[in-house]
Amino acid sequence: MKRLKFLVPALAVVVLVVGVSGVATAAPQPQLEKATASQENALRAAESYLEVSAFSKSGLEKQLKFEGYSSSAARYGATHCGANWYHQAAKAARAYLEISSFSKSGLQQQLEFEGFTSAQARFGVSRAYH
Repeated sequence: MKRLKFLVPALAVVVLVVGVSGVATAAPQPQLEKATASQENALRAAESYLEVSAFSKSGLEKQLKFEGYSSSAARYGATHCGANWYHQAAKAARAYLEISSFSKSGLQQQLEFEGFTSAQARFGVSRAYH
């Protein structure tokens, strides 16, 4: 009978955790705020830019700000465009090598100057010289 004493509290805990319906429920998720029209436009512009050229995230934000988007809209566009910044660094590295000669270290410095992180620039150089 001692076993039953331990079993009943364990079942009570399971009922509390799983819920009365028997289905585990997730904690409510916070509502994501809807993007403003300016943010949506900046996002579309960011996607368009990435179709024709390679950008670092900070470089894309700067380009969007140059086009007249606010800092917050530009940041939204660059953040939500779905870009893989490592692949963008590789694309930029290949583009630089098509128009000029660079040593590996010079190319990495150029990519970092364009706003890529050191890791992204190293990746880009490794892919361009591969």
